[in-house]
Amino acid sequence: MTTIALGLLIPLLGTVLGSAFVFLMKDAMPERVQKSLLGFASGVMVAASVWSLLIPAMEMEESKGVLSVLPAAVGFLLGMGFLLLLDELTPHLHIGTDTPEGPRSRLSRTAMLALAVTIHNLPEGMAVGVVFAGAEQGVANISLASAVAVSLGIAIQNIPEGAIISMPMRAEGNSRWRSFMIGSLSGAVEPIGGLAVILLSSLLTPVLPYMLAFAAGAMFYVVVEELIPEASSGKHSNLSTIGFAVGFVLMMVLDVVMG
Repeated sequence: MTTIALGLLIPLLGTVLGSAFVFLMKDAMPERVQKSLLGFASGVMVAASVWSLLIPAMEMEESKGVLSVLPAAVGFLLGMGFLLLLDELTPHLHIGTDTPEGPRSRLSRTAMLALAVTIHNLPEGMAVGVVFAGAEQGVANISLASAVAVSLGIAIQNIPEGAIISMPMRAEGNSRWRSFMIGSLSGAVEPIGGLAVILLSSLLTPVLPYMLAFAAGAMFYVVVEELIPEASSGKHSNLSTIGFAVGFVLMMVLDVVMG
């Protein structure tokens, strides 16, 4: 149980560490660095989705032959659809843009930036929770070590993500401490989401393959709808490509070595 608790908290610690960069940098984060970090985060999330979520979802159903892919396909599409719906119903503002998305709202720019990040972090927390739920239930394809690997991978990509959040908050006129707190608290949804999945796992055991794929679909939505467009726009997009490759390989290695 202690391992599960630590596994849920490790990604949050990554966000807190990254948010602390606001105390180390005087100005906005250099564009080259931001592009590289966005690409890195994308690579980690894609690799985690494939190796730690989609492949185990299909392996759990391999006895069904060609139908083994059905839970993964359905769960993936449901995850994408859920994030799309959340994106449409929540007023939020993506970093680097001036046009809010979702329904009209009188919320401040800071609040809408924080909501955008919360939408981003929710599927990451779900991913960590569902792999720990699988490991706790003794699913043959998911070990405790592989669950820890997912948690570490998400935490590593949360470090640059925390910096990418807190620095724009500072640029919006918030104090360093306020920017740090907003950046850190944006990651609080991850352990909350992960814990909720674990608590419900005993009731949802028959649909665990769908849950794994659901988390993968939700993470893919964030990558395709937000991270990659931000990373590839403007100059230095080649750095985001390199960052993606590094993040993907790192997460792949973590999953294989620790799995």
